[in-house]
Amino acid sequence: MVNENPIIVALDLNTAADAIVMATSVAPYVGAFKIGLGLLHGPGPGTIDALVQLGKPVFVDAKLHDIPSQVEAAAERLATHGARWVTAHVGGGFDMLEAAVEGLSRGAAQAEAGILGVSVLTSLDKFDLERIGIQRSPGELVGKMSKVATAAQCEGLICSAHEINTVKQAAPSLKTFVPGIRLGSHSDDQSRTATPSDALARGASYLVIGRPIIAASDPPAAANAIWHSLRSKE
Repeated sequence: MVNENPIIVALDLNTAADAIVMATSVAPYVGAFKIGLGLLHGPGPGTIDALVQLGKPVFVDAKLHDIPSQVEAAAERLATHGARWVTAHVGGGFDMLEAAVEGLSRGAAQAEAGILGVSVLTSLDKFDLERIGIQRSPGELVGKMSKVATAAQCEGLICSAHEINTVKQAAPSLKTFVPGIRLGSHSDDQSRTATPSDALARGASYLVIGRPIIAASDPPAAANAIWHSLRSKE
């Protein structure tokens, strides 16, 4: 039976006010909150401070990808606002990831914080990779990226449910944060999806769930239903 709530609700909303209202309503049924580029570059990092006050970890999906010194500074700044996790593209290389880890650690002081490596976006498939000159399947690429992420001391990796086993084989210490979670056949703009129970059965550490909760007619009820279904799994 699942005891710790693995649901990270993706607050992909237009304003900080909307995000806070949504977060407050679903807080009893989720384990953490995620904000992405929209809120980070619109309302700004103050949204992180506001969400931290609700008593849940905050995942900042910044997808950092720049020269190491810039990424280090950005990660440090985000940590001072209370970010528990911050994402950085593994494609930026080992030195960049290592700089992100160092910056986040310095900004967090004694607080717990970790960098999550972004591997292959769940909106991409093999054809998309080929179009940009990558002659590997998503699984092959994720396996290689896992090793880079763990060498740089990342806490976890963002990957689809289909690559969880690959990550565990390549880098057993990495936690897996799985987006592309859908409740049925609707994949929206995602290519590699899974249901919540399937992702957990494959070994996901955390589930990043957005539209199935925030676009539901009753978001708290939707979040509660997902959490209840996961707790009932033996």
